[in-house]
Parts: sequence; structure tokens; C-alpha cells
Amino acid sequence: MEQHCLTDGNQRRMRVSTSHLQQLAIFTTVLTGGGVATMYYLMQKKFSESDWHRLALQKLEACPAALESLGVPPLKVYNIHLTDRHNHLDRDSARMKIPVTGSKSGGYVFTSTTRDPETNRWRLKRVVLQLREGQIIDLLTPPPPATEQAQTSELTHEADTDLWH
Repeated sequence: MEQHCLTDGNQRRMRVSTSHLQQLAIFTTVLTGGGVATMYYLMQKKFSESDWHRLALQKLEACPAALESLGVPPLKVYNIHLTDRHNHLDRDSARMKIPVTGSKSGGYVFTSTTRDPETNRWRLKRVVLQLREGQIIDLLTPPPPATEQAQTSELTHEADTDLWH
């Protein structure tokens, strides 16, 4: 076993074994890693509790066509990837990519919000759901659900054929 000499402020020599230095290095690494992981988790939690996040999900939950495309219930909302280049937050604006899934499909809710300087509240500028298959649904001006679209197109088709007679 190797011994290393360390000196303190009074120039006294202390002998420390290599195994103790290895244990100290491992402990420091684990402690630092745990701290970073905790900080990352707390940041994600803070984002998920923010007004812009809540507003975007409210728009998703209020859109029957989007919920039907995802296969909701159940709706699962995942943590934002803080290192994703689509995510940006500053004092006056936020652009985020929120991962979501249902029983049929999954995708991302892309949101762009600004903070009103007078009221200090977040306002949605753009909110869209992009499904894995590539379909994009504007959640600020949502289309009717597929069942309503089918009924509407049938009525439109019938109305068009009535005009031919």
C-alpha cells in the first residue's frame, strides 16, 4: 500500500494511503453527480409548474382532435429535455418542446410565449402539437375531431350532390 505525504498549514506531515484517496475521489464524484442530478430534476419540476407550461397543456387538453390523434386517455406528459436546442427561456419569452404521448401516438407540444410587461403574465403566441407521424395540429385554432370532420365532409358531399340535380 502506497503512502502519500500531505502537509497542513503548520507543515506537519500526514500519511494518507492510496485507498483512502480513492475512497475520497469516489465519494466526491458520487456527491457531485447527485447534486447535479438533483439540480436538473428541480429545474425540470420548476418548468413543469410554470404558467407557460400549464397554458400550453390546457390548450392541448381542450383540443379534441389532438387528444383523439394521441389516443387520450391516458395523456402522459414528460419532462422537458433541458439540453434540447428548441428550448429557450429568458425573462420575457419562452420557447419549449414538451414531450407527450397517448395510447395511439406521441409527439411534442411546441409552445412560444411572451410575458406581458404590464400584467407580468405569460401569453401564448403559438402552440402546436407535432405527432410522430408528422401531422401538425394548431392548438390555438384547433380543427374539429376526426369524427366531426367525417360527418362534416359527408354533409358537405351530400349538399354538393343536391346542387347537381
